[in-house]
Amino acid sequence: MRDLDAGHRFHFLYFADPMCSWCYGFAPVMRELDKVFGNRVGLRIVMGGLRAGQTEAMRRKDRAYIRDAWSRVGAASGQPFDFSFFERETFIYDTEPACRAVVAMRHRAPAKTLSFLARVSAAFYGANRDTTDPDVLAEIAEEAGESRDAFRDMMASGDIRSETLRDFLFAQQAGVHGFPCLLIGNETDGYSLITNGFHPLDGMIEGIAGWLDKAEAA
Repeated sequence: MRDLDAGHRFHFLYFADPMCSWCYGFAPVMRELDKVFGNRVGLRIVMGGLRAGQTEAMRRKDRAYIRDAWSRVGAASGQPFDFSFFERETFIYDTEPACRAVVAMRHRAPAKTLSFLARVSAAFYGANRDTTDPDVLAEIAEEAGESRDAFRDMMASGDIRSETLRDFLFAQQAGVHGFPCLLIGNETDGYSLITNGFHPLDGMIEGIAGWLDKAEAA
């Protein structure tokens, strides 16, 4: 991983939410794109706030919808899911704390942001850990090499809370309502859409490389 932008002319603009199942499915694709294009393209990660501020426990129909989505994501991406999650009776699916944790990591260790986003998703979907709990999120940060207590304090700070809300607002103003959403470009020349929603890696590397060859030659 690397710094978010690192002075590149172009960057990926990646809208995601760590508790979005399709973002979890897309994580290996995004990791490969970052690996392939890291020397040519910067990276900016924006938290989408898929279910930010949710206060009510999941209803039966919510569980059925989410279970079906997880099955489809698993089939499309090969990512593992722990369906024992659905044994929880009163789970409140609030994605704000997990988004805020990623924003905190973006401040604390920018080069770890993408890998930490994937780590939080894997903890929730693959290991049935409660990523709405700040203590759990601090544990995950510790597993990523950060100080657990310092990270938890940073998550709780007013600055990080405000920046997380600004991420949500930016996503809304950009017209992004579904995740993952990946664009490439810059603020001066504008952005081109790579994918709005999950897409397998097939064909993406070639398409992005072609776009970059043309854009860099312009």
